[in-house]
Amino acid sequence: MNSTISAAMILAAGRGERMRPLTDHTPKPLLQVGSQPLIGWHLKHIRQTGIRSVVINHAHLGEKIEDSLKSGEAFDVKIRYSAEGTALETAGGISKALPFLSPDFSSPFLVVNGDVLADLPLQDMLLRASEAFTQGAFAYLVLVPNPAHNPNGDFSLAENKVGNDEANRLTFSGIGVYHPALFKEVEVNQPAKLGPLLKSAAKAGGVFGERFDGTWIDVGTPSRLEDARNWVSQNWDATCK
Repeated sequence: MNSTISAAMILAAGRGERMRPLTDHTPKPLLQVGSQPLIGWHLKHIRQTGIRSVVINHAHLGEKIEDSLKSGEAFDVKIRYSAEGTALETAGGISKALPFLSPDFSSPFLVVNGDVLADLPLQDMLLRASEAFTQGAFAYLVLVPNPAHNPNGDFSLAENKVGNDEANRLTFSGIGVYHPALFKEVEVNQPAKLGPLLKSAAKAGGVFGERFDGTWIDVGTPSRLEDARNWVSQNWDATCK
């Protein structure tokens, strides 16, 4: 199984209902967080790994994302857009973008939720993910301690294997690496959720992962947006001065 990771996708098709009215006229990925729009931090960190091929899906106000980021030259990446008339959910969106992410349908790729921020060393994580794919992984997930808004977690983690057990449950961070084969049953251009695919693959022993205990923020509400802005101003922006 090919373990080379050379493409990334940023999920940016959500409506951002909990962020309204901020997202009524501005797509959530373009909300300002310190010196960058939210999605800008993802592009910067992805580029630092050496990846230059980036796919961004969009639906709500997607033309504003394209107008702002254009072809990605400002971030030294090449952006291709996967436009969804109606949001296709996570698995549906990834399935539609597969020809851009893995043209040979054999190489794994990085996917990041557009509304999370983490000081995760992406390059190190990608090295561990690549090793997992040589061992037959279909997915590699970054899991975090359960936040207040998701107290029961999403998956269990034992050693480096992700499962569905009730014990040792952690929350999926929205950062993962996937093999195209995970999406083979997803009908193109149809909505499909990622969770059921991951749970099925985990049951078969095909999902690997790691726990991350550093800073992770799910920027899903105005209050957590302020948390992200405060953290970025004290950390990432502060180091750029």
